[in-house]
Amino acid sequence: MLNIIDLRGRTPSTSELRRALPRGGTDVNAVLPTVAPIVEAVRERGAQAALEYGEKFDGVTPAAVRVPAEVLGRAVDTLDEKVITAMREAISRVRKVHADQRPDSHTTTLAEGATVTEVHLPIDRVGLYVPGGKAVYPSSVIMNVVPAQEAGCRSLVVASPPQADHDGWPHPTILAACHLLGVEEVWAVGGAQAVALLAYGDDSVDLDPVDIITGPGNIFVTAAKRLVNGVVGIDAEAGPSEIAILADSSADPVYIAYDLISQAEHDDLAASVLITHDEELARAVDREIDERYTVTRNAERVAGALRGQQSGIVLVDDLEQGIAVADAYAAEHLEIHTENAREVAERIRHAGAIFVGAYSPVPLGDYAAGSNHVLPTSGTARFSSGLSTHTFLREVNLIEYDRTALKEIGPHIIALADAEDLPAHGESIRSRFEIM
Repeated sequence: MLNIIDLRGRTPSTSELRRALPRGGTDVNAVLPTVAPIVEAVRERGAQAALEYGEKFDGVTPAAVRVPAEVLGRAVDTLDEKVITAMREAISRVRKVHADQRPDSHTTTLAEGATVTEVHLPIDRVGLYVPGGKAVYPSSVIMNVVPAQEAGCRSLVVASPPQADHDGWPHPTILAACHLLGVEEVWAVGGAQAVALLAYGDDSVDLDPVDIITGPGNIFVTAAKRLVNGVVGIDAEAGPSEIAILADSSADPVYIAYDLISQAEHDDLAASVLITHDEELARAVDREIDERYTVTRNAERVAGALRGQQSGIVLVDDLEQGIAVADAYAAEHLEIHTENAREVAERIRHAGAIFVGAYSPVPLGDYAAGSNHVLPTSGTARFSSGLSTHTFLREVNLIEYDRTALKEIGPHIIALADAEDLPAHGESIRSRFEIM
């Protein structure tokens, strides 16, 4: 079922690897002409324009953009108790991890009377987008809300598409997750229009704009985030989800097959990649996938993803080359199924998150490992990080020098200002010590 990319017998450069490895992706630029008018309409006409686009794309207009508190409260009653318990446990674990991520302030003393203190200030208001397409994502609510709360953000709003089957409100499971997390502000708006409304707000209906927008979405959501970036901050331009698995002969082909299938279940464009130097394991995994993928309810979607150009088996000479390939691919999710898996994992430099050993599969991280599942895609793990408490914090320096400390460093500042032909900079220093 999976394409084979054979890299054995050669040592490709990093640039050759990036071209050779399976990679899907989407062309955000191609949809910008479609999305730009939506963003502009919402910027000009606010909630009314967003509701009009919701009627067009979602086939429903909610009674109001903001979901009433009683609707949020009732949503919990629609859930099975097992789901509520699972959500509470996931929230608890994610909260523990993200609480530990908040850094302490620290002060550096450069001379007597000369200090720089770095403090970490939360972003005031955040907008969290939760999609509502092929699946329901309460886990995305948890993964976006908890780090914002742990960062200490003053207010947050969750936006999720209205559902015709649910009286024009977002899916009850989404609303229930918001209620369990203590989120009081939820907007029934989705797609590019939601991103625009979060960015620009609408004073006429008491919808305040946000300072940063995070959360996954389709290509139209991604394009809208690109268009409003700079008006507000964004977390990333997320592409289709992906998994890479680095495995040797010690790996269980059934585990690997199911992990590749589970990732392919997300979307027809999802990427599932196995990297191994064991050809027998590669054949076994491909065989297991072919025999097992049809048991899932989303078999057609799985087949599309696994047969696509973005998925495949990469054959390498040895583990060393496998690590190099994994680093070049820079997967959103990387599983390590090798002997001494932790040791191998610690040698990886590029991955959104690394899942170590046979009993740390990606679905664990999707829901309840405690880590965040909003991760860099499309190779961007080479230079970016996943969502975390840090995403919602700003580092600010407090610079405090007394007169003696400034006088000591002053001649160096004046010399550098003169070298840059910015004499007023130097005069700013001199004015404190000389009669001008």
